[in-house]
Amino acid sequence: MRSFRKHWLGWFLLVDIMLAVLLFIVYSPDNRFIGKKWVADVFNDAEQVKNEALQLADQPSSKRAVQIDAPEIQQKPELPRGCEVTSLAMLLQKAGLHIGKMELARKIDKVPYYQNQLFGNPNAGFVGSMDDISKQGFGVYHEPLAKLGRQYLPSRIIDLTGRSFDSVIAQLQDGIPVVVITNVTFKPLPQNAFHLWHTNEGKIKVTNQEHAVLVTGYDKNHIVFNDPLGKKNETADRKAFIDAWQQMGSQAISYRKSPIF
Repeated sequence: MRSFRKHWLGWFLLVDIMLAVLLFIVYSPDNRFIGKKWVADVFNDAEQVKNEALQLADQPSSKRAVQIDAPEIQQKPELPRGCEVTSLAMLLQKAGLHIGKMELARKIDKVPYYQNQLFGNPNAGFVGSMDDISKQGFGVYHEPLAKLGRQYLPSRIIDLTGRSFDSVIAQLQDGIPVVVITNVTFKPLPQNAFHLWHTNEGKIKVTNQEHAVLVTGYDKNHIVFNDPLGKKNETADRKAFIDAWQQMGSQAISYRKSPIF
């Protein structure tokens, strides 16, 4: 019953929005350009509405522990700074796709590490060199990762960034792992571990200890994850892990089991 209610709520909201789109197109034949743009905006909003509806209906339930069997991939030696694309490769492989870390490393948007007295922005693309440790490099955040993931799972990739960790737990309870941005210690860092970068898009705080992993489970006291710098099913203290994740901006990417269209 709970599963039926969850999916019914999301699809009901989508049907209402889609009907509104069709009516707009039918009754606005002279506004085709505006209509097309509006349609694209509405469908993007529809995806967000459905995500929020499903998360609302899927608040953490009575499952006290979850463990998902997901592929484990090491980022080294080929990608010493490639934790994010390696974690994304694990996620996509769990979804049934035969996608490797090197393909994702080639396709991810990239920005220079430092140019014209400005640092690159990890919200715009991978900063610097991913594969050559002798060159300057940093990492990449959720937006370019989600954009890349959508090339392989159109309308299925979910960007959970900015939500509570309950949204990650809900995905795990549904049998789906989650890529998160954290740090290599899996606990909150002191403020002196962060420094300010001036970028084209403004000021951001970054840390050289930034890291990404694939979360695959939890219990009362621990979070379980595949670490591209470590091993499969590593564990960290639950509260410390969540606090570290929040410190890095609560960045998380996953996927839904079925496309919305």
